[in-house]
Formats: sequence, C-alpha cells, structure tokens
Amino acid sequence: MSGHSGTIGPMRASPRCGAKTRCGGSCRSPAVHGKTRCRMHGGAKGSGAPKANRNARKHGLFTRDAIEERREIRVLLGEVRRVLEGMK
Repeated sequence: MSGHSGTIGPMRASPRCGAKTRCGGSCRSPAVHGKTRCRMHGGAKGSGAPKANRNARKHGLFTRDAIEERREIRVLLGEVRRVLEGMK
C-alpha cells in the first residue's frame, strides 16, 4: 500500500463548491480557501465582476418594476385562459 490514502483526508474533508453543473448536480470540486466556489466557478483570484459593476443592471430586465409587470401579465393570461376554457 502507498501513503496516498493518508494525504487525501484533508481534501475529502474540505468544503465543496456550491455551483450547479450542466446536469443539475452539484460541483464536486473543493472550494478555494475562504470562498464558496472552486477555482473553475469563480473562486480564483481575479474572477467575477469588478466592484461596483453596473453592467449587470444595464438592461433593466430584473428591476422591481419589470418583475411586477411580468407577474401581472401572468395573472392576466391565466384569467384569459380560464375564460376561454369556459367558452368551450
């Protein structure tokens, strides 16, 4: 037997990355020390958006008003569907 099994204990006990994979499961890589993501999912130094990144809010798709408008449209469409089902 080799001494390999004694060296993997700390890695197996380390916290895992919290990212989701394409298949929907969790990433099984260890998180970077002091972070919640592995090096591939944003835990590496220099990864991620810069501080005060305003690009994420540029389009306004997720503003409070836009979300509320989509909710109202969904409710209205549901009422229309119920009325149309009642006409059959």
